[in-house]
Amino acid sequence: MSVKQISVFLENRPGCLHEMTKALAEANIDLRGLSLAETSDFGIVRLIVDDVTGTASTLREAGFVASMTDVLAVEVPNVPGGLNRVLEVLNAAGVNVEYMYAILGNKKSDTAYMIFRVNDNAKASGALKVAGVKIMEPEELSAL
Repeated sequence: MSVKQISVFLENRPGCLHEMTKALAEANIDLRGLSLAETSDFGIVRLIVDDVTGTASTLREAGFVASMTDVLAVEVPNVPGGLNRVLEVLNAAGVNVEYMYAILGNKKSDTAYMIFRVNDNAKASGALKVAGVKIMEPEELSAL
């Protein structure tokens, strides 16, 4: 099962990221994960949030360009080699990881959580499930 990620395109200028997070804070949007990549002219903020529809609406109303993408939220054992095991499964299945980033987890857990953007969600999900790797449901992310 995939989760929805929101990608926001921001001008690379002072204050723009603050304006975006202010709009989300005022709308009471809870950020569960965030990744920021930049170029000289713009940045792309990737968000995992508690309310995808509300976030997209809030961002558009505030004048930001945002899009939704299906990504996989995967439990990764929080031990040396844990991430390597997950990547080994994806590699063996011929799945390309386009990007990934960590998200918030439960401090008392021995599990880490990663967001994976891959070239084939169905193939990746199938291979990970066969290997016993847990893929998070959207409501499970909200409970972290």
